[in-house]
Amino acid sequence: MTRLLKGALLFIVAVLLLSACSANEKDAYKATEQKVSGVFNSAPKKVNNKNEAVHFYLPFGFEIKDKTQNNVLLKNGSKTYILFYNQHEGTNSKVVYNATLDAKKYDYKKTYKKGDKFGFLLIHDLGEDKQELTIGIGGVKLTTETKTKSMKNDAEYMMQIINSVKMEKAKTK
Repeated sequence: MTRLLKGALLFIVAVLLLSACSANEKDAYKATEQKVSGVFNSAPKKVNNKNEAVHFYLPFGFEIKDKTQNNVLLKNGSKTYILFYNQHEGTNSKVVYNATLDAKKYDYKKTYKKGDKFGFLLIHDLGEDKQELTIGIGGVKLTTETKTKSMKNDAEYMMQIINSVKMEKAKTK
């Protein structure tokens, strides 16, 4: 009888711990969504970095590590961010969003619309308190890996960058 009681008690504790973890994750997703929404709906930060094709704001501590066609690799401390841009897509385009969704299953999806801007937040749970965070507007997206406790702040910086992006028109031959 005591074995059965211990087993039941262990099961109840496990269920409580698992539900507490998922509640914290859900709270983190909601807080992240609120930060992203706030920045998406605010005025863009002033551009302080220019590349051949894309101009954008970089928050303090961020630096450009590498540039390739359609990508800019950013660093902030030990964290790496990949900025992808498609000059052929405007701020209202859903092409990058749909292509990103087709690439993998996301655990959390939120879209935003304001005037001619279409924005999105995608979170893919990587396990062990880590998420892949992708934030975009139209033909531009920014992706990084982050811990749950840092997700809200990372998302705010990421949307500040994305919201500020200005692209040069693609040159046609």
